[in-house]
Amino acid sequence: MNFWEPWPITTSIWLVTAAAGGLLLCIPLSRLAFQLPRRLDPTLSREQTALHRRYRALFVLLTLLCAIVCAWRFGATPAGVAAILFSVGLLALAWIDAETGYLPDALTLSLLWLGLLVNVNGTFSALPDAVIGAAAGYVALWLLNAGFYIFTHRQGMGRGDFKLLAALGAWLGWMSLPWLLLVASLLALFIALVRRIYGQLQAGAPFSFGPYLAVAGIAALVTLTPPVLRFF
Repeated sequence: MNFWEPWPITTSIWLVTAAAGGLLLCIPLSRLAFQLPRRLDPTLSREQTALHRRYRALFVLLTLLCAIVCAWRFGATPAGVAAILFSVGLLALAWIDAETGYLPDALTLSLLWLGLLVNVNGTFSALPDAVIGAAAGYVALWLLNAGFYIFTHRQGMGRGDFKLLAALGAWLGWMSLPWLLLVASLLALFIALVRRIYGQLQAGAPFSFGPYLAVAGIAALVTLTPPVLRFF
């Protein structure tokens, strides 16, 4: 399958279709964002809190924005659809992690395998680079966490972060990993400092890294020059 073969529809129709498709994806993903963390941790509230509803509203808004941006960036192609799925999946994971501190395998591993399948024909990254990216993404954070544990005797991050970076590597290739880690780390550091200044984050308190990896991943995809386009 040629992921860059355009469909014979106008740009305006494609943008509207992409926006509608993104909003439709919000329905099952919003349910999963509530259900999956509670399967992992039964102590979480079974009621939809005000915070949960605010995150859901932000998720819908950002999904609509990302769907339109991806549709415009990659055109009326299967690659455009794949980019929308990638972005919306990352937004859902960012929501779950920000609210509960969990990154469910059901979403991270699905995103990883989908990335490898999409890149079979080198859509966003050559397949060997995608496979190496998946492995290197997991190992890189595992090593960082192991080093942190040796010096502090505390876990710096969860395995969900390892799998999320592996998924990003599967979509974007191993060359993207240093950039992703740099951008995500700088974003996380900035937000942590702001929260400390305003007394919203105490020293040693849990801090979710997944949302910053997700933001970096979406930014990397949108600014990526896929292999198939580098010769044009």
